[in-house]
Amino acid sequence: MPAAKSQRVAERRRQHMRPLRSKAKTSVRKARLSIDAGDMEDAEAATMRAIVALDKAAQKGALHKRNAARRKSRLVSRLNTTKA
Repeated sequence: MPAAKSQRVAERRRQHMRPLRSKAKTSVRKARLSIDAGDMEDAEAATMRAIVALDKAAQKGALHKRNAARRKSRLVSRLNTTKA
């Protein structure tokens, strides 16, 4: 079991990062739904919002930078496949 102080710090950090992670996941989910719906203008806008949210989460340490890059890549790939 970790020491009391490290446990408090970890909990503070978790509480701080949680909304960043949540916003990123929600924006990715909305982008996927709009891509699947087929409305390309809305899908592109939602994808850009998701990319910004992922970048911010990665920059602040809520997500690993490679994790964010992988999610962005999958999202843009899905968008381009649907466009074609």
